[in-house]
Order: sequence, then structure tokens, then C-alpha cells
Amino acid sequence: MTHAHDHRVDEAKAMSVTDVVDRLQITGLVTNAWELVGPCPKCGGDDRFSVHLKKKLFHCRKCDLSGGDMIGLVMGLEGIDFRAALDWLCGPRQEIAPAELARRKELREEQDRKQAIQAEKKRQAAIASAREIWSSGTPPIGTDVERYLEVRGLAGVLPGLSPCLRFHPALPYMVFEDKRWIEIDRRPAMLAALQSPNEKFCCVHRTWLDVAQPNGKAIIMRDGKPAVDAKGKPLKAKKTLGSTKGACIRLVTPGQQWNTLVMGEGIETTLTAFFADAAPGAAYWAGVDLGNMAGRMLKEPGKRHSGLPDMDDARAFRPPPWVTRLIYIADGDSEPKMTRAKLDCGLKRAMAFNPMLKAQIVRAGAGVDLNDVLLRRSEKTEKEPT
Repeated sequence: MTHAHDHRVDEAKAMSVTDVVDRLQITGLVTNAWELVGPCPKCGGDDRFSVHLKKKLFHCRKCDLSGGDMIGLVMGLEGIDFRAALDWLCGPRQEIAPAELARRKELREEQDRKQAIQAEKKRQAAIASAREIWSSGTPPIGTDVERYLEVRGLAGVLPGLSPCLRFHPALPYMVFEDKRWIEIDRRPAMLAALQSPNEKFCCVHRTWLDVAQPNGKAIIMRDGKPAVDAKGKPLKAKKTLGSTKGACIRLVTPGQQWNTLVMGEGIETTLTAFFADAAPGAAYWAGVDLGNMAGRMLKEPGKRHSGLPDMDDARAFRPPPWVTRLIYIADGDSEPKMTRAKLDCGLKRAMAFNPMLKAQIVRAGAGVDLNDVLLRRSEKTEKEPT
């Protein structure tokens, strides 16, 4: 059945993301460049939900809430069909004169232009703030960054890295409350610079540190107690600020001729592969999150994750032309089918741009990431009698 004859379809698709989010009473989302990011309003997954302010694509990395317009968002959250969602958004259908329809279209287009301008201003402001934090960092050797990497079983890797990591002795931990950012804690932190495809700085990745903890990461505190989110879960010791889309942390980029790129989701996973010399002479870059490594995925009837890239996603990560061998590391501590589909999506995208590219996925093992494997081996070695 087609719904193209109903003027409310265009009206609903053109509605502002923020207006619909407010009407649905979705809370806890914060602006990250072009997206609103936060807990999923359907499954409650912490920092798993995002909705693009311009493209209006929404997606939860934990449940099946995903789609490409505000009608779909209402359908998914209210549990209603297409026509009921139109009624919810626009009211009962009424005949509207062509002139009025044209006027409304012009208003929507103007609203879209203003929203795009505002989103770009926020994106540039976030990049500027990220650059300020990065500039306040110092070289990592001899600091808690070096000790943190030792805790993670990565002693001695710093001299072999590009200048993409820095140390901050007391970085504020900010949370967004009552429409403003407030500081709740201040801790030593490892800073990592993300670079866009044109090699420009575009984002800072922050890991708050406490090298006395078993994993080296800080427990974020508030008023003398461990800080929690709206779901009662501990606040994460890792955050990004800036524009992550298509960017990565270029941990190791050899100075001689090379053709292999090894990429993991996190810094520790990728450095573990480097530490193990998994691909001698290769570059080792961290993609920060699976969604960034994969890019937007096509929808396929009957499948939750198609594993097929949406080639219209112009800002998705793709390796530089010199890469003829691309290795993605699959952590085993994420949902396996979703992880495999996203990695497949990213690799197929890369091969579509470079048919000569050879790509593969390396798995860490069920329930663990690659760094967990390294730490377990180190622990076993220490316990073995000499």
C-alpha cells in the first residue's frame, strides 16, 4: 500500500528531530556534533541510542529500534502502525489547498537549512573544545598514561607510537544536567587525538585513569560516592568530544612503504595487536566504535543486521588508497551477530572502493576483547613456577 497521496507523510518526515523527541518525552540525550546520543528510550541501553539531526536516521546498538524518519521513531516507541503514527504526529487527515502545501514545504525547507547551520556550528564548537583539551595535554612518557598501559599489559609500547596520545594531570569530568554542563569529578586522563580522513584533528578521546584499579581506569565519583547514570549504572571512564564520523586514532603509521592496516575498536585492543606484532610493518589505527568502522548499513527485509554497506553514507570510514590489506579485530565482549554484521559492512564498503583490497576479520574469542586475552596470558605466565 502506498501512502504518497497523504500530505501528512511529507509533513511528518520534515518535522524537526528535537520537536518529535520532546513530544515523545525522550530524555537523557546530549548533542554530539550532528547527532543526539544517549540511553535508548525503548530498551534503556546506556549510550546505545543515536538520532541524526539532519538525516533523521535513528539507531539503537542494543535493540531493534532503528529507521530513517520521525514516523518510524513514533511507530517504534508507541507501538502503533503507519497511519496511527501520522495521526499522532499531524492529527487526522484533512484536505489542504495546493498553495498551502507549497507554503508549508517552503517553511520546512527553511527550517531544515537553519537546523543544518545550527548543527554545523555545534560541530565546530565541539571540535574547538576538543582541540583546547588536547592542547592542554603533555607527552605521555613517564606519566600515568605509561603506567596505565603497563597495567593493561602493554609495557614499552609508547616509544613506537605516533604522537597521538597525551597526558592530562587533572581533567574535569562533565555531565549534562538542567540544560548545562557541570563538573562532578577531576582525574588524571589519557588523551587521544582522532584525525579525519584528510588527517586534520577533529576529536579528542578521553580515558580517566586510576592506575591503582585492576584495569587502570578511574571510578568516576560524585559527592564522595561512585557516580551513576539515570539507570543506576556507573558512569563510563571513556568519552569522546568532537566529530568522530569517519575519523580514527592513528596509533602507529610506519614511516616506510606499507600496505596493511590493522584496526580495532578501542585503543587497548589495537595496541594489543601492535604489541603482539600481529602484522609486521602494518599501520595500527583505532576506530573508536563499531558504528564508525562500519558506516551506515542497508536495511534488508527479515534481517536485523544485513551486513551490507549503504554507499550513500559519504562520511563513513574508509581506508586510504595505500591500504591493500585491511584487518578488523572483532572483540568477543559485544553481541556476536551485530558485531560480525558491522565489521562485514565496513570491510565490504572498503572493498567496494578498492576492488584489489584483501580484507579479513580476526576474532579475540567469546566474551573477551584482545586485551583480555593478553592479560590472561600474562597472568598465567606470572603464576607458572620457574
